[in-house]
Amino acid sequence: MELRALVVTLLLVPWAGCHAQEWSLFKRTPAGSQEDVAHPNQTHMEAKKPKTKVTRSLDSAQMSADEPDTTPAAVTKDDPGSVYCEEVLPDMTAVPPLPKETSYLYARYNHIAKIGNADFADSPTLKRIDLTGNMISEIEDGAFSKLLLLEELALAENRLVRLPMLPPALTTFNANHNQLRTKGLKANAFKKLTKLAYLYLGDNQLEAVPHLPESLRVVHLQNNNITAITDMTFCKGNTTRYLRTKMDVVRLDGNPVGLGVYPNSFICLRTLPIGRYY
Repeated sequence: MELRALVVTLLLVPWAGCHAQEWSLFKRTPAGSQEDVAHPNQTHMEAKKPKTKVTRSLDSAQMSADEPDTTPAAVTKDDPGSVYCEEVLPDMTAVPPLPKETSYLYARYNHIAKIGNADFADSPTLKRIDLTGNMISEIEDGAFSKLLLLEELALAENRLVRLPMLPPALTTFNANHNQLRTKGLKANAFKKLTKLAYLYLGDNQLEAVPHLPESLRVVHLQNNNITAITDMTFCKGNTTRYLRTKMDVVRLDGNPVGLGVYPNSFICLRTLPIGRYY
């Protein structure tokens, strides 16, 4: 059974956001029975019937063609810092209050519409946030400013038209399937993210390739409105001395740009970008 078929049950109190207590999951065994892996004194939430959409992993280096997997690993007794509130009933429309020392937040497929500066202000221990499949159209600029340990941030399948300032320790950022335009990105939105290895901006409305940090291994820009690139987009002019050795995958398919017009744009890469060359 797919890992997404996880059931979280609300006990004792009516739901008013995820309560500020410890959290856990019930994971289904292959035979269909439920194995309780909860900690004592934990609050649980009721999940809606899982959607049929399946995503894949954020961690693999082999993410060349498809979207990453954001399916969380199974909770064990060694994961007291994980909070799961996915597809919650009744509909969850705001980021829930989090227990202190929360490391991982999975709040996918809810109805969250806005991320405010106060939502994560008391959660500096967060390392991973997954808000895939909500209705987020606005994120205040300081919303992630205190998350200096945050490594993975998934905002795919929302309604974003602009990005806020991103935390400096990010290694993976996924904003696929939004409504982002180039004017909605700060000029150097990713420049200072020196640990960023995986960047997913596919299926948006970007007109240009943003500045890409040297640390990138995979960048997805497919299905945007990119019409042109330059010799400086990925490389440093037509010099052959500069090599971008870390970058393994560049997706530009589904854009109006004809990559064959810009042969010097890729001379520093180990592999050619995926896209149209005629």
